[in-house]
Amino acid sequence: MTTAISIEDVRREVKIMKALSGHKHMIKFHDAFEDANNVYIVMELCEGGELLDRILSRGGRYTEEDAKSLIMQILSVVAFCHLQGVVHRDLKPENFLFTTRDEDAPMKIIDFGLSDFIRPDQRLNDIVGSAYYVAPEVLHRSYSVEADMWSIGVITYILLCGSRPFWARTESGIFRSVLRADPNFDDSPWPAVSPEAKDFVKRLLNKDHRKRMTAAQALTHPWLRDENRPVPLDILIYKLVKSYVRATSFKRAALKALSKAVPEDELFYLKAQFNLLEPKDGFISLNNFKVALMRHVTDAMKESRVLDIFNMMEPLSYKKIGFEEFCAAAISTYQLEVLENWEDIARTAFDYFEEEGNRVISVQELALEMNLGPTAHSIVNDWIRSSDGKLSFLGYTKFLHGVTIRTSNTRPR
Repeated sequence: MTTAISIEDVRREVKIMKALSGHKHMIKFHDAFEDANNVYIVMELCEGGELLDRILSRGGRYTEEDAKSLIMQILSVVAFCHLQGVVHRDLKPENFLFTTRDEDAPMKIIDFGLSDFIRPDQRLNDIVGSAYYVAPEVLHRSYSVEADMWSIGVITYILLCGSRPFWARTESGIFRSVLRADPNFDDSPWPAVSPEAKDFVKRLLNKDHRKRMTAAQALTHPWLRDENRPVPLDILIYKLVKSYVRATSFKRAALKALSKAVPEDELFYLKAQFNLLEPKDGFISLNNFKVALMRHVTDAMKESRVLDIFNMMEPLSYKKIGFEEFCAAAISTYQLEVLENWEDIARTAFDYFEEEGNRVISVQELALEMNLGPTAHSIVNDWIRSSDGKLSFLGYTKFLHGVTIRTSNTRPR
């Protein structure tokens, strides 16, 4: 610890561990001391060794049932960290310890040396983590908590098949593979792995971070779903509802139509989140969002300024929303686009939109709706039907997805 930066890093690590106490899969922090030469962090003793050692001693492959029990523990503690506004940034099998040597001993997450506090709308830009587990957007220097979800995808892949999804002899080779290669799901044992497990891994190892599941969503994925297990509160619904209440009426109409087409399977997560907000007579307002979040408040949440999001949700203080509108507010187009039947969902949604929300719109107004400058008018021109001046099906899906300005990084598949 010879530089100001390394001293700051250790201070932050201690601060995060102190602030995050209280989750059963979180390593217990007792105290920190220092003398002239060292800093000592006193933590609970875990005698069961690293998850990595257990993977190696099994020669890799876990049965799906055994893998599930480990992944659920990882997701549960990561969902807790993310809600508190902490991104771990170094999730790997070496950083999970078993409390005892028993086969079914619980795991604890350790090593917050690379972790950081992060606001709901913040992007980080420093490249940290371990090469095999690092998410593509970290290498692009613009990322948030979704980077941890990619790492969990890598861990799940390794548990199920015993090998790494991205591999090369050099670090730069691994980075290239992470950015460009697709994981192999063809070789043994993948043909024998359940479709749900494969879908689970694919939905975490999506190179577009917006399409990845959050930790709370992953716990409601069909591979892990358990009707009797409580689902953690997801900070993502706060981000999405914030955008929804600040959106134009045209955008809200488009999202309402989309929410009516959402498959039953995806509603499980939304129902769980809505119930966590404890609706009164079937409705929620800003106060419900506040009470739900305050129930989980720790020092970490104050440090990461998670509560600032309420300033952005101000329009909700004069409004009540029921479950139907909550679905419109809390669904992510990007995540739905990953589903195999996305085309059908979009078609059905467009039919609803035609009935209730589609209206005459000028090229200028559409460009304004999408935050595009005059140079983009020629692009959006194709999205409006010449017959009646309303959005076409293509226009509707593009409008929902939004235009990504940074398309230079996406490589043709």
